[in-house]
Amino acid sequence: MVRNPRVQPAPALGSVRLHPWNEVTTWPRPILGAASFIEERDPVCFFPVCGPTFTSLKVGVGHRLDAQASGVLVLGVGRGRRLLTDMYNAHLTKDYTVRGLLGKATDDFCEDGRLVEKTTYDHVTREKLDRILALIQGSHQKALVMYSSLDLQTQEAYEMAVRGLIRPTDKSPMLITGIRCLHFAPPEFLLEVQCMHETQKQLRRLVHEIGLELKTTALCSQVRRTRDGFFTLDDALLRTQWDLHSIQDAIQAAAPRVAAELEKSLRPEPGTQQLPGLGRPWDSKGPSSGLGLESCAGH
Repeated sequence: MVRNPRVQPAPALGSVRLHPWNEVTTWPRPILGAASFIEERDPVCFFPVCGPTFTSLKVGVGHRLDAQASGVLVLGVGRGRRLLTDMYNAHLTKDYTVRGLLGKATDDFCEDGRLVEKTTYDHVTREKLDRILALIQGSHQKALVMYSSLDLQTQEAYEMAVRGLIRPTDKSPMLITGIRCLHFAPPEFLLEVQCMHETQKQLRRLVHEIGLELKTTALCSQVRRTRDGFFTLDDALLRTQWDLHSIQDAIQAAAPRVAAELEKSLRPEPGTQQLPGLGRPWDSKGPSSGLGLESCAGH
C-alpha cells in the first residue's frame, strides 16, 4: 500500500479512491498493491499503484549523420548533453571510410542521383590516386596550421605538431588531417579519411573532385563514420541493443574515458599565443572543397 498526502480522502466511508495516472509517474519505482478503504478521520488516503515508472529524459545529438550515411553517432542523455558541447569545442577528428566509383558523375555526387556524365577511367592507376591524395593532405595541413593560431616558433607548438594535437581554435572549413587509399580495384576504390568540421556532403564532393583531378569522373557510393572523437565502432550499439540496460551499461563504461579524454583535449597548452588576424570565424560560404584549401591558406 502507498500513502500519498497530496490526495484528499473520499467523502464516503469505505469508498475506494484510485490514484490518478499522472501522479503514478512521480514514484521512484513501480509499486503493486490492492485497493484500500479510506477512513474519514484520516486526512491521508491509501491507493493502489501498478505499472512502470516513467521519467522525462532529454537526448542530444552530437555530430549528425545524414540519411545516406552510416556509422558512429554519439548521443548525450540527460546531463551528458553538456559534454556534447565540450566535445565540439575540443575539435576532435573523425574517421570515415568513403567508397568511390570511377567513370560516372551525378548531380548530387551520390550513386542514386541523376546521371549527368559518363567517362572512361582506364588511364587511372593506384599511383596517380595516391599522388592526388598526398596533395590534398598537404594542402589541408597548411590550412590546419593557419586556423590553429599557434606560434610555430615555440617548442611546445612543435611538440604538439609531432603528436598530432594541433586543432583549430574556432570554426573552420573542412580540414583533412589524413587521407589514404585502402583498396583500389577500378572502377571502385575505398578511402580512409580523418577530418574535422566536415559534412557528409562535403566528403561526397571530395570524391567528385578527386575524379576531376584524375581526368575522369567519380561519384560516392558509401560514406561510413568509423570514429567520432574517442568513440569507435566498438563502442556503438546495434539496433538490437537499443534497450535500457544496454544503454546504461554503455554510458557507465564510457564515462571515465570521456572525462579523461576531454580533460586532455581541453587542457590549454603552454607557450601558445594568438596570431594576429585569425580570431574570426569562417562563414558558411567559405571553401568546402578538398582541393581548394591551399589557395585559401594564404588569405
